[in-house]
Amino acid sequence: MAGRTLLQFFHWYLADGGGLWDEVADKAQALAQMGVTDVWLPPAYKGAAGGYSVGYDTYDLFDLGEFDQKGTVATKYGDRQALERATNALKDAGVSVIHDVVFNHKMGADEKEPVRVRRVNAEDRRQIEDEEFEALAYTRFTFPGRGGKHSEFIWDQRCFGGVDHVEDPDEDGIFKLVNEYGDGEWNTEVDQENGNFDYLMGSDVEFRNRAVYEELKFWGRWLADQVPVNGFRLDAAKHIPAWFFRDWIGHMRDSVDQKLFVVAEYWHPDTNALKAYLELVDQQLMLFDVGLHYRFHDAAREGENFDMRTIFDGSLVAEVPDHAVTLVDNHDTQPLQSLEAAVDPWFKSLAYALILLREQGVPCIFYLDLFGARYTDKGGDGNNYEIEMPAVECLPALVTARRRFANGPQTDLFDDAGCIGFIRHGTAEAPGCVVVMSNGPERSKWFDLGPDHGGRSYRDFIGHRQDEVTTDGDGKAEFPVNGGSVSVWVRTELV
Repeated sequence: MAGRTLLQFFHWYLADGGGLWDEVADKAQALAQMGVTDVWLPPAYKGAAGGYSVGYDTYDLFDLGEFDQKGTVATKYGDRQALERATNALKDAGVSVIHDVVFNHKMGADEKEPVRVRRVNAEDRRQIEDEEFEALAYTRFTFPGRGGKHSEFIWDQRCFGGVDHVEDPDEDGIFKLVNEYGDGEWNTEVDQENGNFDYLMGSDVEFRNRAVYEELKFWGRWLADQVPVNGFRLDAAKHIPAWFFRDWIGHMRDSVDQKLFVVAEYWHPDTNALKAYLELVDQQLMLFDVGLHYRFHDAAREGENFDMRTIFDGSLVAEVPDHAVTLVDNHDTQPLQSLEAAVDPWFKSLAYALILLREQGVPCIFYLDLFGARYTDKGGDGNNYEIEMPAVECLPALVTARRRFANGPQTDLFDDAGCIGFIRHGTAEAPGCVVVMSNGPERSKWFDLGPDHGGRSYRDFIGHRQDEVTTDGDGKAEFPVNGGSVSVWVRTELV
C-alpha cells in the first residue's frame, strides 16, 4: 500500500446536470501525474431523488444511469455511457477506481404493501413493543423502468427489517417489520449506539434473508463486469452486521480480484470501537480514521494553544496503521452537512502534510480541498448560508511530494508543543524530505540528517519559503517554517 493516495472525487453540493463523470474523464491523466493512485467515486446508481440524488438514498443498484426511473435516465453525475468513459479513463491513466457501496437501506419504493409491524423506542432500539399491528408500508421495489434487465429480483417486505413510516394508520417513527427473520429482533454485530444501531433510515435491508444476501453478492460481480472495479468504499458500516461484510468482501475478492482495496465508513471517534469492528470483519478492510479527523478539527480551532505533540493521540493510524485511511474532511463533515466539523482552512496544509508525507496510513484527500467550491444551503436554524470552501493551494504539491519524496524510514521530532517535524530518510533509489510545521509564529527546527547529507542545500518544495538551507559537514541544519504553516524541504536540485 506504500505510496497509495486516495481522492474522494465529489462533495455534497456538486451542481446537478450530470457533469461529474465527464470531469473525471477530463482530469484522469492530470490526477495520475500529480500522484493520485485511487479515485473514490460517488454512488453511481439511481437514488430515490433521481437526477438530484447525491446517491445515498439507494433506489436501484442496477441502474447506472441507463433507465428512465425517478424522473430521469442519467444520475446526478451523468448517464451510463459517461460513467463508462470516466472509469475507463481512470484505468487508462493507471488510476484505480473505488466504488461507493450503499447497501444499508433502500428508498423510493414503487409500491406499498400490507405489513405487520411493532413500534420501537428510538432512544433504545432494543425496546420493541410486544403488540404488533397491521399497516401499509412502501417496501415493494419492482423497478418498472428497468423491466427486469440485469436482475429480475423484486424487493418486498421480507427483504427489510424496519421502516420509518407506515400508513393506515399514518405514523412516523421506527417500526420493526414482523417477518421470518431474526425472531422480531434487530441484527447483531452492529454499533451499540441507541442500544442497537441496525436501523438508520428508509427501508432497512434485512441481510439475514438469504435471497437478499445472494442478490447483493450478484450485484458486486455484475458491477465488475460492467465497469472497472478496483475497490469499494462501504457506506454506513456501523449499521450493517459485520458478518455480512466479512462474507461479502471475501466473496468479492474471490470473484473479482484478490487485491481489491476496501475501506469502510464506521463513523466513530473511539479507536477502541474501530479496533473491535476490525476484529469482527477479520481485519479484511481498512477504516477511516475518524479520531484523527476530530484531532485536526480541534487543533485548528485551538490554534497555537493546541499541543502539536499530541496530534495523533487517540487516532487509528497511531494504533493500527495498516488499517487506517486518514482524512482531513469529507462530504459529511463539510459545512451544513450532518456531521459538520470542517477543519479550518488555515490548518489544512498542516493536516494534509501529516497524512500525505508520513509512513503510516493511506491518505484520502477531498475534492473540495483540491478544487474548492461555493454553495448555499439551509443551516440547522432554517436560514440560508453561502459557504465558500477555498482550495488548499499547496495540496497538489503535497500530493506530488508524497509520490516523489515520502520514501524510506521516518524519524519524528515531536518535541515542541508548537513546532513539530519529521524526516523521511529516502532510499538508495528514491529521495526523502524534511517536514517542519508550526501552529503559532514563525519557527525553525534543527534536524540531523547524518554525515552522508553534509554540505547539501535544500529548498521548500511547496514554495512557502523562498530561502535555501545548507547542512553543515555533519548533515545538521536549522530548517525554518512560516507561522501557521508547513514546509517540505528537499534537495535543491530536485525542486
